[in-house]
Amino acid sequence: MGFHRRLASPSGFNRGAGAALCVLSAAAAALGAVPATAAPHDDTRAEVDRLYEEAEKATEAFNKADENADALREEVDEAQDRIARQQERINTMRDALGSLAGAQYRAGGLDPSLALLFSDDPDDYLDKAAVLDRIGVHQAGELKDLQTAMREIAQDRTEASGKLGELEKSRKAVASHKRSIEKKLARARQLLNALPSGERAAYDRASRSGRADMPDLGNAAPPSARAAAAVAAARSALGKPYVWGANGPSGFDCSGLMQWSYAQAGVSLPRTSQAQRYAGRQVPLSQAQPGDLVTYRSDASHVAMYMGNGQVIHAPYPGAPVRYDPVHMIPGATATRV
Repeated sequence: MGFHRRLASPSGFNRGAGAALCVLSAAAAALGAVPATAAPHDDTRAEVDRLYEEAEKATEAFNKADENADALREEVDEAQDRIARQQERINTMRDALGSLAGAQYRAGGLDPSLALLFSDDPDDYLDKAAVLDRIGVHQAGELKDLQTAMREIAQDRTEASGKLGELEKSRKAVASHKRSIEKKLARARQLLNALPSGERAAYDRASRSGRADMPDLGNAAPPSARAAAAVAAARSALGKPYVWGANGPSGFDCSGLMQWSYAQAGVSLPRTSQAQRYAGRQVPLSQAQPGDLVTYRSDASHVAMYMGNGQVIHAPYPGAPVRYDPVHMIPGATATRV
């Protein structure tokens, strides 16, 4: 997900992290050769590059864990709603059978089988339900229905409890990935802040020199109406800041921009760049058309949208806004037609 070898900081982070030089070959060429005497600074750039790439991978893991937590929350909510409906049904059934018990009591006594209805221990009630043969067929049927309903709600409660446990684990995973991202970004900022002012200024210029203007995108047309709508949405996000874990509309990480752009076209994409790689049909990069997703590296840790004439639009890294860049800006590019 992320940026070309850079990761965005959370909204509260100092945007100074974005002043980092994009250490891809294209950005390095733009800065020009670094004197041989600046070898320590070369080491700093390499370390910043490594930290940003690791943070980028952690951000994708954060997005995945957050997506899992959202799904689990929905499952837990549905389970709790189902349990509430079941409990209401059980209460209604018990009320009806309670009326039967009252009638029997007024007639001269309460059948022991009905007395079980008022047990404080549902398991005890179910264990002793074998006495149902003491009462009539109709009442026995009602009690068996109640018995079944009570077993079902007990099972659903057990499953809901398990989902709550999974949700808690997912929440902890989200927090762990967040800490990892913040630690790496803080270290990267520390390294960048230690650079001489001249080199830091060069990083600033490099990270903000991305083309927010309209490059020549050629005459290729998107392959579908939804791709055209997604292209238009992505263009409307030009200049918006990179914010890790964000999927718009005021800020984006790389996969968040793709998800948001296609959502404007009525298409639901997965949250992570890894999942987005397989969200459609794989096509040769040489045949990419506007609207195709372009994922990078063997682990698909960054994603952009092809716009035509060898250009993509993407959310690059901290401090660099949504912008255009050459499609070959990062190695390992593959194209997916949604």
